[in-house]
Amino acid sequence: MSELVLITDDGPVRTIRMNRPEKKNALTMAMYDAMAAGIESADKDPALRCVLIAGAPTVFCAGNDIGDFLQAAMGGAGLGMPILRFLYALARCEKPLVAAVQGNAVGVGTTMLMHCDHVVASHEARFSTPFVSLGLVPEAASSLIAPRLMGQARAFSLLVMGKPLNADAAKAAGLINTVVAPDAVEAEAMKAAREIAGLPPQAVLASRRLMRGAPDEIVARIDAEADQFKTRLQSAEARAAFEAFMMRKR
Repeated sequence: MSELVLITDDGPVRTIRMNRPEKKNALTMAMYDAMAAGIESADKDPALRCVLIAGAPTVFCAGNDIGDFLQAAMGGAGLGMPILRFLYALARCEKPLVAAVQGNAVGVGTTMLMHCDHVVASHEARFSTPFVSLGLVPEAASSLIAPRLMGQARAFSLLVMGKPLNADAAKAAGLINTVVAPDAVEAEAMKAAREIAGLPPQAVLASRRLMRGAPDEIVARIDAEADQFKTRLQSAEARAAFEAFMMRKR
């Protein structure tokens, strides 16, 4: 298991923590694999009843590690199998998912939250998805989930125009449940996770299945987005956008 992803079990709650704060929790391929494995194994363990996804005190997740991402893109891999494995794990997970968000949630840092059942965020949290500005398309089935969750207009503003949401706007849009002070985020998220874990597990499972439906539609959209993503990565628009981005980083 990668030291950049810390997995701990506390009674019926598993915490999966992104642990690369010096890089703003930008996700590497190894981190995606580790997080996917943590979700998959929790789903098979009857002693675990809830999964909590967390970041660092100052940042939740800055999206993809640009080095890993560009290497996969130039190799023709598109999103890459570790990313797809993580997205499939989110879509197929039958244990309730809770997230604790402090700081920025960028790209997949925001779209992974659309798969969560309960999200607690700091009032300083900020959510953004700059896919189209990079010549790409949304991922994680966000093109399907976001319009259903927040309506077409808000989803277009977030996913296509790249307009960020602050915590209050994200709550109003239905992306998050609770807004608290930064130092209260993790305690409030764990409180919610324990509350969920204390409910009759089979009733939770049956209710969640009824609410979410079969994951097939979500998985199919993840695959459709991945196909478009792969095509877009080879486009002149994306290449120009990434070149400009790398120039700004220098």
